Amino acid sequence: MAVTDKIYVKNHRQLASQLERSFPKGAFSGATMDILYQGEGLQKLDEATRDRVLDFAEDFMDCSCEANPHCGCPERKFVRYLLELREQGLGPQAVVDVMSDDYMLYAYPGDILSFLDDSVRTLEAAEHLADVDNRPESADRMRTLRENLVR
Repeated sequence: MAVTDKIYVKNHRQLASQLERSFPKGAFSGATMDILYQGEGLQKLDEATRDRVLDFAEDFMDCSCEANPHCGCPERKFVRYLLELREQGLGPQAVVDVMSDDYMLYAYPGDILSFLDDSVRTLEAAEHLADVDNRPESADRMRTLRENLVR
């Protein structure tokens, strides 16, 4: 299961009430993305919530794909965001806190830890494959990325 499947809308019930419409808790659920991030109900949200929803849409849903927002770009951008937070030295709980402050999203710290661990293992495997394939520049890049995550 992808980490983006484990990212949830904070204050979900309150938002559903403000929008007068139900939608899934999962932030990257197709219905949530349609209703919350592209919906016409934004004017029904309080100003602080609307600002965060718009920030999310601007930061993760801005692509020119024909299938936007169901093209996978928002999920890839969000994964990059999580990895960048880790590279800044934040642990799983701090990552959850920042994502909550930035976008009114939450996740369980254990899910973030698992994602980060999987990312390190994937980079480790890519590094070894690059070494076996005699591609030292690729191996060095993977090593650098991995080391940035484990600091």
